[in-house]
Amino acid sequence: MIRELDSVVLCRDLPEHGLKQGDIGAIVHSYKEGEAFEVEFIAGHGHTVALATLKRQDVRPMEDRKILHVRKLEAE
Repeated sequence: MIRELDSVVLCRDLPEHGLKQGDIGAIVHSYKEGEAFEVEFIAGHGHTVALATLKRQDVRPMEDRKILHVRKLEAE
């Protein structure tokens, strides 16, 4: 079960936000018992890159035995 403040992994690219599958976000709000979520994605400096409303199938929970990866954001 995904809850507010959980870290999640994006399951598909969101080119309109400059996000790619595998990017990590945080749940800031849950809608209709987890059917959809408001997810915030931040850059290394701590500023918000995107805030997106996503369906349950668009994200998955962060697993304990995973390592994080860093990538450079594309120019706007």
